[in-house]
Amino acid sequence: MKFELFNIKFSVSYTLLCLIAVCIILDIFGGFVMCSFAVVIHESGHLLMMLIFGSKPKKISISLFEIAINDESRQQRSDLQNFLIVFFGPFANFICFIIIFLIYLCIGTDLLKFAYVNLSLCLLNLLPVMSFDGGQLLYILLSRRFTGHTAEKAVNIITFIALFPIAVLGFIILFNSDYNFSLLFVCGYIILSLVFKNNRYF
Repeated sequence: MKFELFNIKFSVSYTLLCLIAVCIILDIFGGFVMCSFAVVIHESGHLLMMLIFGSKPKKISISLFEIAINDESRQQRSDLQNFLIVFFGPFANFICFIIIFLIYLCIGTDLLKFAYVNLSLCLLNLLPVMSFDGGQLLYILLSRRFTGHTAEKAVNIITFIALFPIAVLGFIILFNSDYNFSLLFVCGYIILSLVFKNNRYF
């Protein structure tokens, strides 16, 4: 599905639309909306910094595993600007978590679960995995001291080192709880995101 808004072309994958239909059928649409809104907050952080630095995207693709903002100006920006653009995704989720949590402490709110969803998304994206913001941030830092190829190889190695303890911990939680697949699901999601994002770097 394709449409245009504010001179930006949007495309939404049919796989995502099918997932929405399944969530409605299984009556878990509320949780899906909560997670989706946290993702929108995350990507808005990236987009805000891009606009501040004068880099308006021409296309935004929304699929099952990512929201890809077409950024044709990243090679023309400084490393600091690219770092801030990447960093402000998880930072936006963290700010949202802090605001909702403070409101909860002051007056109470039913949105505490949404606050934790934002915190989880923030921490997940800061993992040093090459398809996540943490991997992108690490690549930007390493490429200042090494060649792009060396920095890419280093992030690849760190990615698989990071995945191993996550997978082990996931199995430990699975066997010591009532079949809690949450961490294994995260691990599977990371692996699938690596495959579908095709290891893109700045």
